[in-house]
Amino acid sequence: MKNTSHSRTTTRPPSRGWMLAASCLGAGLLAAPVAQAAGHFDVDDASTLDPGQCQYETWWGRTGVEPVTGFHFGPACRVGPVELGLNLDRTSVGGVHSVTGGPQLKWNFYGQAADAPFSAAVSAGAVFDFRRGGRAGGQFVVPVTWRPLDSLQIHANVGADWATGTGARTPRGGVGVEWALNDTVSLIAERNRASNAWTSRVGGRFSITPLISVDVSASRTGPQGVRGFVIGLNHEFSWK
Repeated sequence: MKNTSHSRTTTRPPSRGWMLAASCLGAGLLAAPVAQAAGHFDVDDASTLDPGQCQYETWWGRTGVEPVTGFHFGPACRVGPVELGLNLDRTSVGGVHSVTGGPQLKWNFYGQAADAPFSAAVSAGAVFDFRRGGRAGGQFVVPVTWRPLDSLQIHANVGADWATGTGARTPRGGVGVEWALNDTVSLIAERNRASNAWTSRVGGRFSITPLISVDVSASRTGPQGVRGFVIGLNHEFSWK
């Protein structure tokens, strides 16, 4: 999922911060879960869509000075006891593009009620690099959510990513806090590790309607504090 820049006139190697930005944006956008409330944030929650519901999530992100940009589109539907989704992503690094996609499955095995004080799930997905012969990677995450107050949720994740092509495994994990100020505005802060780099992210979710929301966040990644920005749209609807 990493890309290197190719120039017709120079052979200047990319900077360390540039490569870190590419790696982290790729890990976050190309292998992101399609959770109900996670949106583009790195730390997933344990909830799934209700029976008969579908949604799509789409977002655009930019990281670093070069910059690295990524676009994501992810539809998902509740099918029986599980949520089935599809991830489609395009990342651009110095004029070189990567297109990846794959299926995602999420199962909430504990605390399925919307107001459950504690819930847990498993999420697994595959990622295929369409520009490089369909080389496969994947992700497995166990998200848990604790709701100490009606307006406060604490999410924790543990899992791993497998890089496309090489199959190299790296651990993934983090903690996020989601605080609902009211019915339309929630603040989110999280600390997550993926691709051997830590990312701190803060942002908000703004509900336009009960079924449509907009996410905005800013992030800092790695010891060099590479900055990023993401804006996303989430839309839930009934399919039957």
